Amino acid sequence: MPIEVAPPKYVVIVNAVQQRIDDGTYPPGGMLPSETELIREFGASRPVVVRALDLLRQDGWIESRQGKGRFVLGRPGGTDKRSRERRYGLLDDDERAGSTLLAAGTVPAPPRAAAALGVKPGTPVVARRRLITVDDVGPVELGTAFLPVELANGTGVGSQDVMPEGLLRHVASRKRLKLDHVTERISARLPNTEEAELLQVRENDPVLTVLLVICDRSATPVLAVDVLLPAARHDLEDVYPLD
Repeated sequence: MPIEVAPPKYVVIVNAVQQRIDDGTYPPGGMLPSETELIREFGASRPVVVRALDLLRQDGWIESRQGKGRFVLGRPGGTDKRSRERRYGLLDDDERAGSTLLAAGTVPAPPRAAAALGVKPGTPVVARRRLITVDDVGPVELGTAFLPVELANGTGVGSQDVMPEGLLRHVASRKRLKLDHVTERISARLPNTEEAELLQVRENDPVLTVLLVICDRSATPVLAVDVLLPAARHDLEDVYPLD
């Protein structure tokens, strides 16, 4: 039987709030439930709820008013499925919001990325490394995207230019790629000194590692993304059949 994978819990919260705004449960101008109420309703941690609310604010569904709370703006013009399909900010998020570009340029492919792209370790690839931070929570994601040099040419991925539409959409539109699927491998380890400093965790605090391999319709890997997530700031949830 096929495995059904549930979206991360913050995506569930984003989708639910958007639906309630669309159907009038949360009318424009009204105040959203408090973080405490959403934590209780969705059984999520505070960082997960705060991230969901921050994404809704970035997409223009809600606004925050200092000392008063969060208020509904309504469905933003031009909103599409993108905001409902968020998984990792490095792929989908507007680089202008809550994101710090740490490095961009050509590097030797590390073994993990090389294996994902089907090239030899040390092969030149173009890398883009970003740190994503959420207000009142701190760093939630440290990720590096790796592209073959020939694919990155003409995309600006190796430059300091901002990509408002997100990395995946940016590359796909400029290279006219027909993307087909992504594989996701999740594991855990301890961060090194630099990673711990950037993510504001201790070196003995575990981090989740997610390796994403995005393939085109011929099943050729076109993009590898290595993501580190502070375990204490994320809830990951899957649903699968028992028979």
